[in-house]
Amino acid sequence: MSQLSKSEYMMFLRHPAWLWLKKHDKDRLPPVDDNTQAIFDAGHMLEQYAERLFPGGVTLGFNDYNEYLSLPKRTSEALENGAKTIFQGRFEDSSITFICDIVDIVGDKEVDLYEIKSSTKAKQEHEYDLAFQMVVLEECGYRVRDIKVIHVNNEYVRNGDINPKELTAITDITESVKSKRVFTREKILAAINVANLTKCPDITPAHARLGSFAEWLEIYKTLANTKPGSIYDLCGLNAQSTAELERLGIKGLIDIPDGFALNPKQKSQLKATKQNEPIIDKPKIKQYLSELEYPLYLFDYETLASIVPYFDGMQPYKQYPFQYSLHILDKPDGKLKHVDFLQKENASPLQALSETLKSQIGDTGSVITWNMGFEKSCNTLIGTMLPEYAEFYEKLNERIVDLMIPFSKGWYIDKDFLGSASIKNVLPVLVPELSYKVLGIKEGGAAQRLWMEAVLDGKRDGEKDQILSDLLEYCGLDTMAMVEIYRKLLAL
Repeated sequence: MSQLSKSEYMMFLRHPAWLWLKKHDKDRLPPVDDNTQAIFDAGHMLEQYAERLFPGGVTLGFNDYNEYLSLPKRTSEALENGAKTIFQGRFEDSSITFICDIVDIVGDKEVDLYEIKSSTKAKQEHEYDLAFQMVVLEECGYRVRDIKVIHVNNEYVRNGDINPKELTAITDITESVKSKRVFTREKILAAINVANLTKCPDITPAHARLGSFAEWLEIYKTLANTKPGSIYDLCGLNAQSTAELERLGIKGLIDIPDGFALNPKQKSQLKATKQNEPIIDKPKIKQYLSELEYPLYLFDYETLASIVPYFDGMQPYKQYPFQYSLHILDKPDGKLKHVDFLQKENASPLQALSETLKSQIGDTGSVITWNMGFEKSCNTLIGTMLPEYAEFYEKLNERIVDLMIPFSKGWYIDKDFLGSASIKNVLPVLVPELSYKVLGIKEGGAAQRLWMEAVLDGKRDGEKDQILSDLLEYCGLDTMAMVEIYRKLLAL
């Protein structure tokens, strides 16, 4: 077989079939989508700052397959020529290989190993990743002294030019990685054996590990061509319950016996599925609606977030609104009004957004959101950054009501919600005439990515106007969806 890379080893740990398909039938695996690629790109940006912690390091890497093949030789040559720190070098034994983030030479054939991760802390999966790298280096004749993860310091606040020492944090995980040496060598052999199989191993989600269950489940549904209503549509499914359902030979949700261990949400989903009609607690919904105060402001943010903060005062990964949509209803049968805000220039949006919002949203009336914790946290964050608006946002938060509550509390359950209270699940069932599928931007991840690329990064030459138009339409549908869902509840 070809060599086993670090990424392929991690695929194997997550699910053996993942590795086999990558090696033998990769077209059956989903391609990397634009949102995932944007995460990778952000990680590459962090690498540039982390590498500045090691002045004089030699950057290798590759741009095409031929350069990839020559990378081990170029790595050896750089070390022979006296390089003390290698970025993006490739080390290989006969059957295993990896490309390092940072290898720092600290003695004769002795190194420190660093991995750059875009998370805000070192995670358990990083230990397995680095253990594989350690084994490869040992097979190449090196001793590995210290093993560390360079990750994001989420307490960092930008003030002027980015300071790499402040943006990053370093966690030493040497002992935990070295304790996995025997395990890793055994799993490498197991991975090589799987890669050499002539037939794909069992693809069941029951074998998913390292937090990969949800991602593999979606891959599995495509691979197995599962039908709606299968056990794989059970909300909150995990590897253990999947294995038990499969062991019992249960195929569909309606076949799950009453005595099977389920959490309350799963029980409600199963009940609605077996009854084949919605479960609606009208008294509780009526009580909920009676507490709303007109005028109603149906409100939604779209936000930017980044590893490297764009503007002073911002922090890694914090969500900063750049857009909102606001539908206003004065009374139940009143005329619906719509206003909005969208930052169109490369500048911090918070001041202009706050000024506009304060002028458009009244001092009284319920402010309705979906999953209110998000909008509330955004408001608190802006109020902290702009003290002159702190009181405004504090009072705004006191008026926020969550339209998701009737669904998250189980007062309205439909089998086609698939156990979820997400607006993306509720809307197609309650208001099928409204659809995100026809929009140019269909979900929040794309909204964030495209706005940042078009407005902040200048990557979308000729597309900016269309993206801004699509953003207005997308965010407007978010609040219009709440209007129509509210009306459906009111009609009950």
